[in-house]
Amino acid sequence: MTRTAAEPGPAPHLAREMGLAGLTATGVCSMVGAGINVIPFMIQRNVPGIGPFVLQAFAFAALPAVLAAIAYAILASAMPRAGGSYVYVSRGLDPYLGFVASFSQWFALSIAIGVVSYVFVPFVRDIALALGWRAMAQALEGGWLRLALSLALLWSAAVVNLLGVALYQRLMVPLMYVTFVLAGVVIVAGFAFDQADFAAAALARDGRAVEPAAAATPGTWTFLSASAVLFASFIGFDSIAQAGGEAKNPGRNLPLAIALAVGSVGVLYMLFTAAVYHAVPWQYIAGEAQHRDLTAPGLLGYLLPPFWTVVIVSAAAVALAKDLPAMLLAVSRLMFAWAGDGIFPRAIAAVHPKHRTPHVAILASAAMATLGIFGSHLAGDFFLGVDILVSAMLVNFLLMAMSVLAVPRRNPALAHAITVVPDVRLRSAIAALGVVVLAGFLGVHTWKDLTTPAAAWYFRSTPVWAIVMALGSLVYWIEVRALRRAGVDLRARFAELPAQ
Repeated sequence: MTRTAAEPGPAPHLAREMGLAGLTATGVCSMVGAGINVIPFMIQRNVPGIGPFVLQAFAFAALPAVLAAIAYAILASAMPRAGGSYVYVSRGLDPYLGFVASFSQWFALSIAIGVVSYVFVPFVRDIALALGWRAMAQALEGGWLRLALSLALLWSAAVVNLLGVALYQRLMVPLMYVTFVLAGVVIVAGFAFDQADFAAAALARDGRAVEPAAAATPGTWTFLSASAVLFASFIGFDSIAQAGGEAKNPGRNLPLAIALAVGSVGVLYMLFTAAVYHAVPWQYIAGEAQHRDLTAPGLLGYLLPPFWTVVIVSAAAVALAKDLPAMLLAVSRLMFAWAGDGIFPRAIAAVHPKHRTPHVAILASAAMATLGIFGSHLAGDFFLGVDILVSAMLVNFLLMAMSVLAVPRRNPALAHAITVVPDVRLRSAIAALGVVVLAGFLGVHTWKDLTTPAAAWYFRSTPVWAIVMALGSLVYWIEVRALRRAGVDLRARFAELPAQ
């Protein structure tokens, strides 16, 4: 029968157009940015006393990230749907905990998008300095200009997401390769010079001597606190899981993309951080971090000719900017999945008829990220956003590991579909280790947050996260109550995967 013009056609749905390269690029582009160019150096402000032991703390921070990545890969192989983390926990553990895991992730990544947008501007400042434009560099240190540029960058990334997965993939895959190549330039430059070269360059340029200082071994608490913060650098591979509704051959490509992203980025992080600390004395980094935002290319700019300084700072700026489309893709698909299940307002599940993107969810996520920009600007320190990200994602990853343990009892049919680590005993052992390690990191980070001096309670990540989760939970319970009144069988709904 032919449909008449008056009859509505089928509702538009997400398009499975993203291949392995696009999925891997989503993970890599979400991870490599502030996590490599800023956090390993600004950690000297956030965790005083870590000194020259940043690389060791970075390596230790990889442990919970790897365990979480394995949990994601296991669950992704059986539940390849949009809004991956929400689907994994709601079907594998508990519907409300699935909302907690994913709402925590959504809030944290939305704030992180704002933070990335805000810390992008110091890279532009460093380009201006390399070109000798000191007045412009001074203007970019703060004020309305930094705020305006941050907002423009964020909403440009939103436009890329609104225009469809095909455009997104054509943009992100080349940027992934450019990121690796140009990070290689920084690694070569870092190992080509030593700290004596830097001390001489700083004396010649600024007329100041870099004073050596004894490197005291950090205490256990300092080391663990630094590792918990540096853990934020590994967050981003989870963006791959959120694109499960748009992946080709998702049962194979989602776990493989997670493995490729985490493995390649982990190696890059270690080499990059080691190279910068090889060339720049940690004493200088620790001192400068107390009163200005540092970037890796800006530090190496002391050692390189102006042309190469501009090249590597520009490359780092591109690496940071390309975080935003990938992270926006992830958070918008979480909202789309909630609305599709009926636990969030249905309007958020709308799909654009032409571009086949969840446009309402993208706009709502960009609006939340805008608050992250204003929060960073008002607080005067982007590390509040980093701390919120760490708290929220540790909760998310902990629930992922718990879901791996629970899914054989909660949903045997889905457990049977798992193809990554198919041996149940080995899978359970890995997940149990993940629960222990992730819970330990969460405890350390929460205690650090609650005991570190702060100007006001709202500059602590834990109470801010708890308040936002309470508000999100209120919306969840209102929507669930409406579903029950409508006669929806919630047990049956959460026993099956969402429609493709």
